[in-house]
Amino acid sequence: MASPSFDTLSRKIETRTARAGIIGLGYVGLPLGMAVARSGFAVTGFDIDPGKMVALDARRSYIDAVSDEALSAEIDAGRFKATTDFAGLADCDVIIICVPTPLTKHRDPDLSFVEATSRSIAAHLRPGQLVVLESTTYPGTTDDVVKVILEGTGLKSGSDFFVGFSPEREDPGNQHYHTATIPKVVAGDGAEALSLMKAFYGAAVSSVVPVSSNATAEAVKLTENIFRSVNIALVNELKTVYAAMGIDVWEVIDAAKTKPFGYMPFYPGPGLGGHCIPIDPFYLTWKSREYELPTRFIELAGEINSAMPRYVVGKLAEALDIRAGKALSRSRVLVLGLAYKKNVADIRESPSLRLIEIIEERGGRADYHDPFVAEIPPTREYQALKGRRSVTPTPETVAGYDAVLVATDHDSVDYAALVKSASLIVDTRNVFNRLGLSADHVIKA
Repeated sequence: MASPSFDTLSRKIETRTARAGIIGLGYVGLPLGMAVARSGFAVTGFDIDPGKMVALDARRSYIDAVSDEALSAEIDAGRFKATTDFAGLADCDVIIICVPTPLTKHRDPDLSFVEATSRSIAAHLRPGQLVVLESTTYPGTTDDVVKVILEGTGLKSGSDFFVGFSPEREDPGNQHYHTATIPKVVAGDGAEALSLMKAFYGAAVSSVVPVSSNATAEAVKLTENIFRSVNIALVNELKTVYAAMGIDVWEVIDAAKTKPFGYMPFYPGPGLGGHCIPIDPFYLTWKSREYELPTRFIELAGEINSAMPRYVVGKLAEALDIRAGKALSRSRVLVLGLAYKKNVADIRESPSLRLIEIIEERGGRADYHDPFVAEIPPTREYQALKGRRSVTPTPETVAGYDAVLVATDHDSVDYAALVKSASLIVDTRNVFNRLGLSADHVIKA
């Protein structure tokens, strides 16, 4: 027989009278909040950053995937509000955790944000709530960390409240998919929790994909990103091997992808960036130690991808020496693109930051241009770069640099003008060849 808490919450979800609380209004939380609000639920967003509250109160979105107009529409409709006061969690029927899950310096999971958030929820937990984790993590986190903290209140999962996991699948800059159109994997702690997960997310997104357990859903997210990490590492390694043979890896990939079966193209670059691929695989490698099982493939991919920034700077130094007769230590370099991928402002884990750091470690001076990032914000690993501002790439400015290093191929950059004014270009994205702008002073890396 279904519990009274389940029956009550089911009716609220079915009639759209449930209030959703979303904790963490970043790249995942804010777009999710908009999707849930558009589906008819009232949404309260929670975040500890008062700067975000100032922006949201001014109806100004700081996330590319959410326009100011879309934000204003949900606020005007009375379906969205934001606060730093977590006491409002008591009024929420569905609570979704969208907080960071970074790694420590030793590549161990840092669950401090998840744990702190779970304790905040526990302080306001009541019967009839569904608590969902969306933050990427190792299999077992939802049941062994979040659920345990919540049950410390004396309430029980599966009867008083319910716990589920649904991995986020955001892709900043993707114009073809958004939160509501991406299939949503869902899982729950027990049949009733899963039923609530399917009902709630099914109301907000185009399709849901239920799986048997929270741990399985957590593994799904890791598998998606490990797949990408391993394949990117493969083409990054092929790039170095083929370059030694005088073979263009981009030409090889373009030809290989004409095969209509058995092949999927991945492309090399200056290193991995974003909140998923550089981090998520190591959650599984950490967890696998508990079972005394090696994850050689995953760790090797991480090593190859992590080595790419230093490889690229080595190619830059070589090009400066051969083409300009100048040492990197006496050179000025303009790094083109600070974001980790094109046409977005997202610099999380961006290899461009590491490229700048390595260039300057070797005695060079590095500036950057990025049409989406006017100034380098505070970061945990690159505090020394905070406050540096984007350089405007006029022909005169570009001519003053010894080399331009293309790290991110934003579409809005005038590459034709760049190829005319730069004395040396090191291209990690094959953008000049793609645009038919190949030249002797454009070197691929």
